[in-house]
Amino acid sequence: MKSNFSHKSFRILALTALLFSGQACKDILDEKVISNIGNDYINTPKGFEDASKAAYSSMRNFYGSERGLTMTEYGTDIYTTGADGSYKGFHFYDTQMNSFVDIIQQVWEELYRGINTCNAVIERAPAATVTDAVKKLRVAEMKFLRAHYYFILVQQWGGVDLRLTETILPTKKTSRATEAEIYKAITTDLEAAITDLPTTKASAQSASDYGRATKSAAEHLLARVYLTKATSSAKATDDYSKAATYAQSVIANYGYKLLPDFASVFAQGSGEINDEVIFSIQYTSDPLTNVNTANLNNGEGNKLHLYFGMQYDVQPGMKRDIAGDRPFKRLRPTTYLTETVFKDRVNDSRYKKTFKDTWLSNNPGANLNTSFDNSKAKMTLKLGDTAIYIPGIEWTVAQRAAKPYQVLVPSAYTAALFPTLQKFLDPNRPDLTYEPGSRDYLAFRLAETYLILGEAQFKQGKTTEAAAALNVVRRRAAWPGKETAMEITPAQVDMEMIMQERARELAGEQTRWMDLKRWGNLVERVKLYNPDAAANVKDIHNLRPIPQTQIDRTESAAFKQNPGF
Repeated sequence: MKSNFSHKSFRILALTALLFSGQACKDILDEKVISNIGNDYINTPKGFEDASKAAYSSMRNFYGSERGLTMTEYGTDIYTTGADGSYKGFHFYDTQMNSFVDIIQQVWEELYRGINTCNAVIERAPAATVTDAVKKLRVAEMKFLRAHYYFILVQQWGGVDLRLTETILPTKKTSRATEAEIYKAITTDLEAAITDLPTTKASAQSASDYGRATKSAAEHLLARVYLTKATSSAKATDDYSKAATYAQSVIANYGYKLLPDFASVFAQGSGEINDEVIFSIQYTSDPLTNVNTANLNNGEGNKLHLYFGMQYDVQPGMKRDIAGDRPFKRLRPTTYLTETVFKDRVNDSRYKKTFKDTWLSNNPGANLNTSFDNSKAKMTLKLGDTAIYIPGIEWTVAQRAAKPYQVLVPSAYTAALFPTLQKFLDPNRPDLTYEPGSRDYLAFRLAETYLILGEAQFKQGKTTEAAAALNVVRRRAAWPGKETAMEITPAQVDMEMIMQERARELAGEQTRWMDLKRWGNLVERVKLYNPDAAANVKDIHNLRPIPQTQIDRTESAAFKQNPGF
């Protein structure tokens, strides 16, 4: 059962987030008032609690959303453009990606709304009529969230406006801090939060607290921050050692463990609360709970189920159903992902468990004309028969002709027909067209902690230790009896191995663009592996354009645009 923490009173929580925000001032003064909440409400026990909960709601604007997915998985070495969809400039790196794009503005403004809510709780805590223990705990949570929001901002835009005090009234006085200043604020917040956050692991939290920040979540985030900072303009010589230390603490001190089966990590429902999940963003089937402050009247839910699907629903023997989901065809895997990253299908189970390969007929008929499989002209299907199979490798015409269904081989992949990522499919939706998904978004999980540790150790020249960390993840991914075959030696550990391992484990999980950026090879790898984007991508694309609304709101043109936009 999902938590009461994120399932109650979100109409008022979302409003509270808006009332305490002032950084992104467009339309704030025109918000429709739906409740008479005074400025001192936050000082009451209920108000202080509501405000602290509201600070989490901005997470939904980025994680599990079209906005966040577009800014993290589009236009990488592992995903390219599908047949349909908006925001293709993020795939192509062309003039469609500019400072006027609405999702750039929405993410920017929502992150600052979240930051300002955190600032409000932190600053007003001394006056709140709650116990000192509650004050200390909620302030620690706010520092975790504020650091998290600034970490997203600095990765996407570089140095941004650094505000660590509450903005009560709209202002045009803004400026860009350096990356070093942003990272200093992030690490200071997280290191302070770790001291006061609870040690309880996520799956052991009470129903009313599940989804709140914990000490292990802050340590995982800090490990990721130091790993990223190590290749930024703010890098320090001890960044990799600090990343390793915090990752080791998460692994050793809280009782987390990898689930035995990779696929079970993404089991929908109660399975999302498990011993591998360190921090998740809460979603539910209740539209009021799923609301975020950028869309007060639209409970969006977790929408990742929409974007990775191929066009199965117009193929012979098929029609759209709830289990197959709505195929928006926004992202299709690159050849590098399917044929290089997931080359090993004998020992590694993750290709089979990552991609859906079989569709059963839900629209049967006789003498159906085939569509993409040229080995046969007609086929007859009964209800429940296999209608489409994707083997992931080439089959001869004779091999395909021997099957009573269509076989989609790599040479026949198109922008509409391709292996479908199944991690986020949402068969619990109430009908065929319903878009809001109810899955929790798994933001931090232990498998990534091991990958962070392995990379940090490799960067320190500790290849034996790095291989051991990576092998924990690889052994879990093995088919039964293939665990030893999945192990790598220290000599096999290099950056290509690490880059592939993160792709195998984390495909689609809103990490890849930021990984490529921190590795310093976004342009190189997009040119190598993503033909749709190769012609346009260049160094300027390691940052996003600053929203034009932000520049226009700043007095004396003090907020400068990123180069090239």
